[in-house]
Amino acid sequence: MTPKIFWQRVLAFLEHAAAVAVGLVFMVVGLALGVTLIMLPVGIVDGLLGVAMVAGGLLVRIERA
Repeated sequence: MTPKIFWQRVLAFLEHAAAVAVGLVFMVVGLALGVTLIMLPVGIVDGLLGVAMVAGGLLVRIERA
């Protein structure tokens, strides 16, 4: 494995790990906002966005040309 391919794979892993981490933060913030009745709609949207980011970080693979 060449160093270029190695660093591309490391960078791809870090991108996915960052997406999962940010998605988890979004889910926690969405849960916290959902506790208050006034911010419930924002909390639902925020939580679902977090779920989508976690799923994307774990499941989506984008091939670079």
